[in-house]
Amino acid sequence: KVLLSIGGAAGSYSLTSADDARQVADYIWNNFLGGQSASRPLGDAVLDGVDFDIEAGGAQFYDELARALNGHNGQAKTVYLAAAPQCPIPDAHLDGAIQTGLFDYVWVQFYSNPPCQYADGNANALLNSWSQWASVPATQVFMGLPASTDAAGSGFIPADALKSQVLPT
Repeated sequence: KVLLSIGGAAGSYSLTSADDARQVADYIWNNFLGGQSASRPLGDAVLDGVDFDIEAGGAQFYDELARALNGHNGQAKTVYLAAAPQCPIPDAHLDGAIQTGLFDYVWVQFYSNPPCQYADGNANALLNSWSQWASVPATQVFMGLPASTDAAGSGFIPADALKSQVLPT
């Protein structure tokens, strides 16, 4: 699957109303998913869905955006919804959207958040947070971890600690 990721760590962005969320959903549908537009940036390429990586700006109306994107399901194809929340639960920006139960994939970022990540040889904070995330209403929930110490500000887990302290046996 290929998803359009919206948001990210840089910049400030927000939705101003439920109507704004519906307009953004229609724009995404028409320009990147199964809709029609003369200004499709990727030409005839049709992406599979949208990844919500909302890390800044306002938190309102992302639930409406998810509902509006989901409303396009069945028109020409399935629209997959994914989210990449930070590990503190509830996520400051995406909780309302995730609670809609419309997300197919939730990739929780278990790094750069000391209250809920692996630190100093201790996996307890990460495991406690994971047990909460495992019950969110999503089709699949994944643990996002940095691949190296250079990949994130904090939260890297050495392979031996990942095998012995985090992964199920």
